[in-house]
Amino acid sequence: MKKVQNFEYPEELVPAFEKAKKLEWITIAYLISTMVVIMLTMGNSQAMKTAWFEDLISFTPSISFLIASKIFTKPTNTEFPYGYHRVVSIAYLCSALALFFVGSFLLIDSVSKLIKMEHPTIGTVVVFGRPVWLGYLMILALLWSTFPAIILGKKKLPLAKKLHEKNLYTDAQMNKADWMTAAAAIFGIIGIGLGWWWADSVAAAVISLDIIHDGYTNLKQAVLDLMNQAPKTVTDHKPDPLIDRVKEVLEKHASVKEHIIRLREEGHVYFGEGFIVPVSEADLTHEIELITRKITQLDWRIQEFIITPVKKLPEE
Repeated sequence: MKKVQNFEYPEELVPAFEKAKKLEWITIAYLISTMVVIMLTMGNSQAMKTAWFEDLISFTPSISFLIASKIFTKPTNTEFPYGYHRVVSIAYLCSALALFFVGSFLLIDSVSKLIKMEHPTIGTVVVFGRPVWLGYLMILALLWSTFPAIILGKKKLPLAKKLHEKNLYTDAQMNKADWMTAAAAIFGIIGIGLGWWWADSVAAAVISLDIIHDGYTNLKQAVLDLMNQAPKTVTDHKPDPLIDRVKEVLEKHASVKEHIIRLREEGHVYFGEGFIVPVSEADLTHEIELITRKITQLDWRIQEFIITPVKKLPEE
């Protein structure tokens, strides 16, 4: 059985990959710290409990990325002749599902509190012998859940594009969900202090809609990737321009009369086939090898491209 070549990032992308792994370890450490801080200042606040639960779910993208990074580089074998690339797509699915779940939980929780017309109260605690409104400590804890998450998310976005890493992109969106949830909780705590019992729930409900949208978009794309949809870009899920570049190689090659191609996405990399009607059968093997080399050299993501000569093109 033929096995594809073992995958390694191009030398120029290895530092970006190592930086992405480092950011994920930093994210895990950061999430642990936010959960501890929120737990210590939680009190009876439902908003703080929601923020804590959201932080718990936020571990999913980082952990799935690190696990996948240990697996997808494993060498091919007889059991997995195409390698382990699709584990990246599975990690992407897990991350997208977590993001969608966070948004859904936040929406259900906030709407239920509005329906029940809950009037939350925030008490006081004694700090260094003086009574302090617990809301101040809650806000400080939530600020720690806000600004570092913004920075981490911004650092991950360019790396996700470079590495064609949809899971990392979803993790950046999870960081956005983290700081938006914290911002909603801060608004709610201030609202409670001003006597606006509904402020927390309304802010959380509005923010949850944006999180659900991001979660649904990525969840849908993760499922479509596993169904071998034509490759899409990381950020906006539009057809990858690389598809047209592959077609252009075939269109410009003098030995090709007609052609059709198909590409499928497996994690970071693409596998594809091209069916060509050759102008002539003379030296056909050499021409196929030449075309294949040109296509695989277009981009590091094209892991394998097989060309099949036919007398008549199959229907697309």
